[in-house]
Amino acid sequence: MDKDAIKMIEKEISVFIRRIVITEKQNNLLERSAYVLLRQLSVEGPAGVKSLSEQLDLDISTVSRQAAALEQKKYIDKFPNPKDGRSYFYQITELGIKELEDNRQNRYDRLSEILTEWSDEEKQTFGLLLKKYNQTILEKTKK
Repeated sequence: MDKDAIKMIEKEISVFIRRIVITEKQNNLLERSAYVLLRQLSVEGPAGVKSLSEQLDLDISTVSRQAAALEQKKYIDKFPNPKDGRSYFYQITELGIKELEDNRQNRYDRLSEILTEWSDEEKQTFGLLLKKYNQTILEKTKK
């Protein structure tokens, strides 16, 4: 392995993450955790905490805490599991869908602005490499 390349990748990933966090705060965007949870519920539909924790690869207490914050903002509703009255499902609300879509559009606009000087080929390559990186992480962590 090329140690210099690995060092550069590690540094740039750290900077990348930091910039995402800063951008979220500066633009009053949903925090990543809230965005991911809302996105999951919008794509997969209602789900319980256990199912969400498995789908998002998070522990149950983290999902519960995030869901409680989203419920307080009225972005999701909590309702009893029809098959088991002791557990609950979460479902995205109309307000949650609107917040998710507004945030998604804001993210698209921001990325378009940042990458305006990149060629289509550079954007495509960057997207494909990010996708490959994420898939590799998923495969390595599932073993």
